[in-house]
Amino acid sequence: MLYRYLLIVRFALVNIVAVALLIAAYLQGWLDGVFAAELLVLSGLICIVFLYGLLVCGLRIWRFCTDLNAVAAGTPDARSQAGRYLVQIEGIGAESRAALAATLRLKLTDRIVVVRHVANSLVFLGLIGTVIGFIIALSGVDPATAGQVENVTAMVSTLINGMSVALYTTLVGAVLYVWLSINYRILVTGAVDLIAATMELGEARARA
Repeated sequence: MLYRYLLIVRFALVNIVAVALLIAAYLQGWLDGVFAAELLVLSGLICIVFLYGLLVCGLRIWRFCTDLNAVAAGTPDARSQAGRYLVQIEGIGAESRAALAATLRLKLTDRIVVVRHVANSLVFLGLIGTVIGFIIALSGVDPATAGQVENVTAMVSTLINGMSVALYTTLVGAVLYVWLSINYRILVTGAVDLIAATMELGEARARA
């Protein structure tokens, strides 16, 4: 039973470990800067995009896992990609089966590519936060008043706030990118296994 749901088990273990590390970092106080007022909007946006990608990834993994189990049992759902492929290859030659197999690969790949795009967007959102942070930092620097002692404190404070925004948003985007990318690799493994199992079943039926 565990082997039948191996993809889901991997997905669950990866995210349990990641959440545990996140909680440990929070308890150590390493994430306090992320919850600063200047970062809430940017960090929140990045987290929302990440959660969307993780949800899509989890749903795709669940579907691939159930389809794999059905193909392994020789009873794929006729509405699934694997089921439609097996219906289409009945009674046709090897060349036609190869063409339909290539189509199956494209369709299944197209179903998972959205997760990769979401993961890549996390990096870009982090970089946008970096640019915004530098803009904030530089906005407080006024060359005309830089030599006045009473203005130095305000400029340093603005500079620190801007750098904090730049560094923390980059960190949030990079960490969540790595997290989602690991889950994406599990999803890719599921897609490859499903394609291979479906093609093997199709060839076995063609030879029968």
